[in-house]
Amino acid sequence: MRVSVIGAGLGGLCLAQGLRGAGIDVDVYERDPAITARFQGYRLVLSPTGFEALHGCLPPRWHPLLDAIVDDTRVERLVLDTRLNKVGELGPARSGLVVDRHVLRHLLLTGLDVHTGAALTGYDVLNGEDGKNGKGGKDGKGDEAAKVQAHFAQGASPAPADLLVGADGVNSAVRALLTPQTVPTDTGVRFVIGRTPMTERFAALSHAWGAKIAGDGVSLLLGAMRFRIPPKQAAEELAPEVTLPDTGDYVRWAMILPPNSSLGEQNPQQAVLSRIKGWHPDLQALIEQADTDNSTLLSIRVVEPRERWAPGPVTLLGDAIHATSPTGGNGANTALRDADLLRRCLIPAAAGTRGLLDAVGDYETQMLEYGAEAVRFSLEALPAYVAKPQSV
Repeated sequence: MRVSVIGAGLGGLCLAQGLRGAGIDVDVYERDPAITARFQGYRLVLSPTGFEALHGCLPPRWHPLLDAIVDDTRVERLVLDTRLNKVGELGPARSGLVVDRHVLRHLLLTGLDVHTGAALTGYDVLNGEDGKNGKGGKDGKGDEAAKVQAHFAQGASPAPADLLVGADGVNSAVRALLTPQTVPTDTGVRFVIGRTPMTERFAALSHAWGAKIAGDGVSLLLGAMRFRIPPKQAAEELAPEVTLPDTGDYVRWAMILPPNSSLGEQNPQQAVLSRIKGWHPDLQALIEQADTDNSTLLSIRVVEPRERWAPGPVTLLGDAIHATSPTGGNGANTALRDADLLRRCLIPAAAGTRGLLDAVGDYETQMLEYGAEAVRFSLEALPAYVAKPQSV
């Protein structure tokens, strides 16, 4: 069996590692011109389900390294005013493991064959062992052996495979072809996200980790990323074949702006600073000392799974089919869950003890159900994080 994965995000790479470990041939195709073309380095919180999925897809010899580059966190989820006084609560305290997306992505890239500059333009579904349209061979359970061939821009060679997996994010080219009626919905919410190196001064803001700091029409969310062992050092000591970035502890911050906001002529850092005048001096210093190269304005868009597409050798994973609002804290975790589930469904299909289409259908049935629930949960959580104007 050969699988083509479109998209080198966390979900697609996790799937590729899991298939590789199961002895299934896999290629990853990424539209970006290089793996490091875009910064993808903010912290995320791993749920028990997400962490278990990672463990399932990664080689066991890397498990100690994964354990070393995550950290436990417990946050009280308070509502604070702009002087950092408690004025309310968002809900029960939350615990989990935090990991840096950039570091985790480099771990997941290790040993994989990733084709960059490969923008998907289309695919053909083919039947038959000879790879041509028409009647053909049978798989282990008697289903028609469906094949698929992906096509890419700029004259890149077509990629034949038994299964094509669209793991190419909220703007998925695979989804647009497979289920064109499923499109992203813009919530109208905009936020600026960035990171600032951790210092003793900022470490003292620990009561604000996981809190919403509510201002006039904006809110600021803070989270700490600390490593049990610095990632580069951890890889050198625990898995020398892995090269991880030399990333230090930092504070991740995100400011949620009024609906449909733009930055105008300001850069992201300036836009935040202009909205926190008079706030606690530690918060102003946090933004002033931010890594300006890695601060950006993002929109919150969601993709809600709707009608089931026709069964075949093409499927979807992660944000391509169930993009969530980050306020749900479940986007990456759900993508990792997809990867592990699809891996487990494909192993017997690769062994010839189960039909491929049956295996993919089982994956889709489960994924669409919990994926839709993840989107609903994230949207229900969104209003609590959006600050209301304090004056008219």
